[in-house]
Amino acid sequence: MDRIGKQWLQALAQGPLSVYRLLDMQDASLPEFFRQLQDWQERGWIQLEGGQVVLTEQGQALVREWGAFTEDVRCPHCRGTGYQWGPRLEEAFQKYLEITRSRPSAAAQYDQGFISPEGVMQRVAFLYERGDLLGSYIFVVGDDDLLSLAAALTGLPKGITVIDIDERLIRFINEWAQREGLPVEARVVDVQHALPQDLQGRFDVFVTDPVETLPGIELFLSRGVSALKGEGGVGYFGLTTLEASRKKWYRIQRMLHEMGFVITDIRRQFNVYPQLEGNFFSYQEQLPIVRELGVPIDHDWYKSSFYRIEAVEHPKPRVTGTRIIDEAVYRDDESWATPY
Repeated sequence: MDRIGKQWLQALAQGPLSVYRLLDMQDASLPEFFRQLQDWQERGWIQLEGGQVVLTEQGQALVREWGAFTEDVRCPHCRGTGYQWGPRLEEAFQKYLEITRSRPSAAAQYDQGFISPEGVMQRVAFLYERGDLLGSYIFVVGDDDLLSLAAALTGLPKGITVIDIDERLIRFINEWAQREGLPVEARVVDVQHALPQDLQGRFDVFVTDPVETLPGIELFLSRGVSALKGEGGVGYFGLTTLEASRKKWYRIQRMLHEMGFVITDIRRQFNVYPQLEGNFFSYQEQLPIVRELGVPIDHDWYKSSFYRIEAVEHPKPRVTGTRIIDEAVYRDDESWATPY
């Protein structure tokens, strides 16, 4: 039995599980997960009953044979991330919560989706710990999460610039930055084209959540990389195992090395995309995984790892000119949580 199968046995040893909760307790990609679901049904190990995955007698025998059991090993205080925050960051968090109550809803045409407010603050705490907030100029490529505002509320960055194609988001960020006196500037910029000259080579840090196809990741990371000052520049980005298989991770990591970066940190399942009003689950009927499973989402299963990379030589973006965002950039065979 492969490693993913062992994860399934450990998860199902506790009894029936929502198919989305099982999805969250293992790390196969979405197509791999669905194929294994079909395979285990054909083998007679599981049954699907109203969106619940139930072990058959044969499946229960497998659990006994392997000695599998379920035990929660994640820290209950930090949601398994290893990060909490104290009174200074808590003050920023409370203000950030106030701001997010009136945020624009996610738009399917831009493949938008935002992580939980707690997840945003975990990212801020991570940047703070790594020394990437204090006195830094930060560049954000797409800011569905409103991380720019959360980071600025700490009072630590010297300046934050956001680029996004969504004019609603740009207006929202600029209005709140002006209202709170924050050093944040948001601009409508289309990443299909090279960054404006005044944004190139200016920043210490970039943050982005790229489209998870190889052309999409290459494009978004290249725009972030082109904004960095040079050696020692830092990048942060989110990446799932749901829409990026291990082979894709390998190709992404090779891409990072070719651009002049070393990977310093990967925080597994660091952020969750919750079923909050206005998030991308509101158009879940457009997601292939939901259509294939045939049951509505009942668990916050879409989670991403968080990468930190650092330039060990002058960074070399792989995309410097125009790249049109077409079907190949937005979707590939693993894009099962991207709206079709």
